Amino acid sequence: MRWLVGWSSIAASFGTAGRVSGQGLGQGPGQGSGQGPGQGSGQGGYGDGGAPLRGGIADAAHPGDPGADAERTVHPVGAQLLWGDPDPLWAVGDWRPDEIRTLTADPADPFTRLAVLGCCGATDAELRRALYAARGGALRHLTQWSGSYTAVVQAGRRITVLGDLAGARPVFYTPWASGTAYATAALPLADLIEAQLDIGHLAALLACPDSPEALGDGTPYAGVRRIPPGHALILREGSREITGYEQVASLAVAAPEADAERAVEGVREALVDAVRARLTAPRHAPDAAPPYDPGPVPGMGPADRRAARGAPAPGVGADLSGGSASATLALLAAGLPGAPGTLLSPAGARLLAVTFNDLATPQGREAELERARAIAADPRLHHVVVAAAAEALPYAELDGPLTDEPGPSLVFAARERRRLAAGSADHFTGHGARQVLDAHPARMADLLLDRRRRHLLRPVAALARSASASGASGESLLVPLTVYSAARRLARTTYRAGMEAAAARLREGGVPERTTGPVDASLAALTWSRPGPAAGWLTGEALAEVSIRLTVAAGRPPLSLRPGEARARSLLARHAADHRVFEQAVEVRSQRLHAPFLDNQVVRAARALPESLRVQPGARAAILRSVLSSAGVREFPPGWGATDRTPNETATRLGLRAALGDLLDLFASPLLADAGLIEARVVRQALLDAADGRPVPLDGLAELVSMELWLRRLLARRGTCWTGTSTARRRAVPEGVPVHRPALS
Repeated sequence: MRWLVGWSSIAASFGTAGRVSGQGLGQGPGQGSGQGPGQGSGQGGYGDGGAPLRGGIADAAHPGDPGADAERTVHPVGAQLLWGDPDPLWAVGDWRPDEIRTLTADPADPFTRLAVLGCCGATDAELRRALYAARGGALRHLTQWSGSYTAVVQAGRRITVLGDLAGARPVFYTPWASGTAYATAALPLADLIEAQLDIGHLAALLACPDSPEALGDGTPYAGVRRIPPGHALILREGSREITGYEQVASLAVAAPEADAERAVEGVREALVDAVRARLTAPRHAPDAAPPYDPGPVPGMGPADRRAARGAPAPGVGADLSGGSASATLALLAAGLPGAPGTLLSPAGARLLAVTFNDLATPQGREAELERARAIAADPRLHHVVVAAAAEALPYAELDGPLTDEPGPSLVFAARERRRLAAGSADHFTGHGARQVLDAHPARMADLLLDRRRRHLLRPVAALARSASASGASGESLLVPLTVYSAARRLARTTYRAGMEAAAARLREGGVPERTTGPVDASLAALTWSRPGPAAGWLTGEALAEVSIRLTVAAGRPPLSLRPGEARARSLLARHAADHRVFEQAVEVRSQRLHAPFLDNQVVRAARALPESLRVQPGARAAILRSVLSSAGVREFPPGWGATDRTPNETATRLGLRAALGDLLDLFASPLLADAGLIEARVVRQALLDAADGRPVPLDGLAELVSMELWLRRLLARRGTCWTGTSTARRRAVPEGVPVHRPALS
């Protein structure tokens, strides 16, 4: 896991320098002599007498704190210092050299500087211009480059850390030593303050995962907060401020509808720039670490032996599942001129495209595999099919790394890791395309608010056809009226009324109804907030706690009064958070996963699409088809862009049956039951029902199992993210899960 961490406080004496020998407890380098921090002797990293300064964050801020001795310092384990006193910044993890860029505005002003971590397509001149703009308060310039990155700006004693628009690169913070510590991961900050579990946040994560009103700015760790997507954390000598850097549209008057062709052109340019930013970055090969290649193996080529060892191929590759999102990225990456896919190869070399073939459930995905083979016939692609049977089913391997937060991808991590191990050192995925480009069903209410009723004809007709195709021909006649009535009801429901209704539903024990088709799914989504698939297994106390959170949120002003826009943004934020957990759970050594659809510029371009274009059947496929057509790809296999594929429940049920014994043992004495969130016998019965094929929300079970696995891995860890000369070991959740709790907190 890669992350950056920094700290800002009022007292400049507590930074990477610690306390200079001979200075008072409240004096920093240069203080007491009329000079600024770090200028005490004019020697830049040295104090009086030229003695070198030690590194680390001070363990205490004032004599009342335990460990008030300024000699006791802590610093991240395995970190590299990007800049020091008075507000230090570290990068932790296996960062590549080209993924860390720092510069100063002027050599004479070393405390006006910028650090960019990640894949950023900006030049040094563009970074310097944005630094000058950010020094004056214009933060949006730092978020307009292609790629996925985190930017940190220091202007004197003011520190600004910017998160992204989607939430795939979040920023966390916590009070620390009369100041604020911040990081791009929550677990290091939880270790720093020895935070306990926030059981109320875990309950909200299970009950209403798609509702930011229930989750708030909390994390699974008490005292560690997250800044919302599209916002920046500003620290001025320890005091903090959270501000948005994105323009806010007027809520009183509907904005004029954008030109559709120009908006699609913007998406094309953003996607091409996002792919180009990855391709123009330096190429990397996997570390040449053991196990080494044992030599020829009958029936296995070099690529097969490498994939068996779990090492990615050098260069650039992409997923090729047969869907429109992965195919678009693969063809764009393979077709950009002068950007070959392999390491140190001439222009025109082929890009590695990986397709997963599930041999355990061969039925149902034939059309996708055929589309993948047809797309891979492009001479610019080298196609690799990863076939696996029962060993790659969901729930097959329940052991794995500890992620920063819980996520439903933990139960599918082994399955996905097997596929990604056959990929490249830089691997494109189509994650986020559905959430960024597709229209949430609640956007039909936004069309009614804008008095654009005629644009509802095509989506409502498509839902009626889907109901007729499923065999409910009699009900299909009522679908248009039912959907229109639900959209009209949502358009007339205020935010406050919607949140209060959702809270009342949780208090009454209302559980989500099982959706059996696109019509039911659309009707269930036409609401301000709805319970998640795991809410039916939560205890009444847990649901009551989440309902209180929703009731409190109803009294606060929302970010958007338009239900469709609000639901779409919350769904994107939830998916981006899950994708971040997915990256950590399936991490392969020396590999980077790239999701260009979650980049800032792609998200902005997609938000500029007119709603009349988005709220149409097949809108995503049409947009991506236009993107590829302008890039020179005009022939598509039959069925390309199909959006009616249902989740493959067969593989999930087979995996549940195969791992039923381990799952029942996992919930024999679950930590979730100790926390008061579930009753163990109810979940065990649900596992038995799912294995027998009864109608059970499988995605809700995946969330429960993932959270239980995450809690066990968290409590089983013995390490910590911090070390120091004489500091006691700091570790999150030192007392474990509270067993006897009178009420959720």
